[in-house]
Amino acid sequence: MRRFLPQTLPVWVLLIVIAGLMISQVATLYIVARDRAAANDVVDLYRLNDRAYSLVQLMHDATPEERKATASGLFNATYALTVSDTPAVTSSIAGDDQLAELEDILVGRLSKFGITDARVRRDPATQEADTPDGRVVNKDVGQVERDLLVLAADFAQSDKLTASLRFSDGQWLNFTEPNTPAGPILSWDSLPLYSLIAGLIVVMSIWSLRRLTAPYRMMETAVNRIGNDLKSPPIAETGSREIRAAAKAVNAMQMRLRDYVEDREHLAAALAHDLRTPLTRMRLRLELLRKSPTREALAHDLADIESIASSVIDFAKFEVTEEKAERIDFWSLVESVADMFEDASFDEGATPTRGLVCIARPVALRRCITNLVQNAVTYGKKAHIGVRRSGDTITLSIRDEGPGIPQAKLDQVFGSFVRLEQSRNRETGGLGLGLTIARNIARGAGGEINLSNHPDGGLLTELRLPLAA
Repeated sequence: MRRFLPQTLPVWVLLIVIAGLMISQVATLYIVARDRAAANDVVDLYRLNDRAYSLVQLMHDATPEERKATASGLFNATYALTVSDTPAVTSSIAGDDQLAELEDILVGRLSKFGITDARVRRDPATQEADTPDGRVVNKDVGQVERDLLVLAADFAQSDKLTASLRFSDGQWLNFTEPNTPAGPILSWDSLPLYSLIAGLIVVMSIWSLRRLTAPYRMMETAVNRIGNDLKSPPIAETGSREIRAAAKAVNAMQMRLRDYVEDREHLAAALAHDLRTPLTRMRLRLELLRKSPTREALAHDLADIESIASSVIDFAKFEVTEEKAERIDFWSLVESVADMFEDASFDEGATPTRGLVCIARPVALRRCITNLVQNAVTYGKKAHIGVRRSGDTITLSIRDEGPGIPQAKLDQVFGSFVRLEQSRNRETGGLGLGLTIARNIARGAGGEINLSNHPDGGLLTELRLPLAA
């Protein structure tokens, strides 16, 4: 279920805005429809009361025959009008409280014209319009006439109020009054306006959300960029006050990180200078000694010290090396590195693939590939190299013939100064910095290094880099 839910804050807020908009629109339409229905009901009662007064005022002094003649002349299909000896509304009990109150009002108002009883009843529509949906088909009439004809058809199809009024001589006046047609709140004519308003609200919401979340997106982009390249240019401190404050904070963080790394580089350079002088003197003094097991042991220890110092210095300096990224022919670079190792070879069937160009620092990328191949040769006897393209990604695969690495420790070997004695021969050395340096270089170029145990045995190392545009 969770995979169908939004994963970002802006999408959640946008969905909440749209849901709130829909709920408010539906609630508004419901309230308007209910209020309009109530208003129409009052208007219908008013119209019936007004018509009753007019008809009774017209007929109260006439004879029964004259009333029938007048009713016959005023009769039409929509506004039926008859005069008879029996009421059209046979029940003397009103259907609801509104009609009961209206009957009392009619008797009280028309009693001066001789009305002694009034009955009102609600009737459903029984007459169909002459044209489908009550709409006028003739296109030659004007707009006003068309609207009048449509309204007349709607009145003919609406519910009705039937009233029966008794004169003092016992004759009944029966007439019907159609209810006011309740048109739809949401019609094809009003739908575009509602859609336009809803669309504007959604667009404004999206624009507002983008403005509100701009600092977060900027910080995410900046942090990722700084993680890949500490010497990337600072963020432009422009925009709203919040955006400027966020950009200023990120730039200050980047400057402090650069100062820290540069201090580490200076420390490494000082150590290198201070170590090389005594190491050189010790080597000169060793040359003066006769050949003996002690001399060989000391020479071996000095070589280890120099290797350790060199590894630590390289690890401390590579991040701040002033080297610009360039377009690199990846196949040629891998081929030149493989030529440096006798136990490194390309997979069978592998052919030089031109056009695999990436953007990286040349010296650093060579160091990265060299570390990976050297690890395979040193700890896995042989390195089988493959290069392929997968979409917009260049993949370098290196498989060795060693014992591999326990699955639970595949990520640990990327840590600084980490060595796995169970699967690596400590005699063949290394300080545990090769993979760390290689992965940092790969990430600086926008790539990644993954380790896995090959099904046929050995460790499989994959370096993935983005293909240059």
